[in-house]
Amino acid sequence: MLGLELTPEHPVTDLVELGVQAEREGYDSCFVSCHYNNRDPFAVLARLAAETDDIRLGPGVANPYEMHPVTLAAKVATVAESSDGRGLLGIGPGDPSTLRNLGLADERGLRSVLEAFKVAQDLWRGERVTHDGTFEATDAGLNFDVPGEIPVYVGGEGPHMCRMAGKHADGLLFNGSHPDDLAWAREQVDIGRADRPASRGEFTLAAYASVSISADEDAACEAARPPVAFITAGAAPPVLDRHGIDADRASDIGEKISAGAFSEAFGLVTPPMIDAFSMAGTPADVADRMAAVLAHADGVVVGSPIGPDLEEAITLAAEAYRAGRA
Repeated sequence: MLGLELTPEHPVTDLVELGVQAEREGYDSCFVSCHYNNRDPFAVLARLAAETDDIRLGPGVANPYEMHPVTLAAKVATVAESSDGRGLLGIGPGDPSTLRNLGLADERGLRSVLEAFKVAQDLWRGERVTHDGTFEATDAGLNFDVPGEIPVYVGGEGPHMCRMAGKHADGLLFNGSHPDDLAWAREQVDIGRADRPASRGEFTLAAYASVSISADEDAACEAARPPVAFITAGAAPPVLDRHGIDADRASDIGEKISAGAFSEAFGLVTPPMIDAFSMAGTPADVADRMAAVLAHADGVVVGSPIGPDLEEAITLAAEAYRAGRA
């Protein structure tokens, strides 16, 4: 997989142009990120479905708390229909810093993610669903046929989420950019895959990586600060420990993000955080990091910020990926 994450912090028209460029540059998947404080990802996906021909499209990573999982399944099915069968679903427990604003921070969990996409798969097959678990549905169904198969990629980084993805999903979007983290993720995925039925088919472990690429190394590292702040704030204690990052500082970053004090949060990001949680630097730097990550992963999703110059960075990141695979 060579995927691209588009974040609707930018105008919809700009994102569509970037998605069209990504298809032209050889990306095979495009995920549009889901945060309540950005533009609607499904509005972006609708436009992308009309403007592209081959690239797969879907939300990434949606969570099952902000909207009913049956509604989420219907929205993804609509993307699949409007793109002639190119839909996909990235689903995970959600970003804790933004969910806190909605009173949903305590709702995050593995069971809700698993139940949401299992019900979605039943709905996409044309079944009617009654469900009583982390959410309720009674005789729910879709009134249209869903074209093609919609692959489900679980977004997460905890051990149980990684193992669950290995057993039940089509892939894992592991929120990591460092080879040590991807090596650990591979171990967890393989535990889950040991119980995976052969009928579930192939599995893809992708590094859902914060990438910031530019000929100007300093500019690339500076552009990485905002997404690294969000990643650091949401990182589990064992991940912080693995990279020697102070947990109290990470907690402070999360609190400032929740309070809307973004500049202060970004200012707390340190060079070790940027190294641990992003692929930031020159094309050669990023190619080397991708090569190290691809020793453990099957692919990379190029995530926010991509780079200081988005159009240039999409091209450079695709070149770095190909160099890393060589």
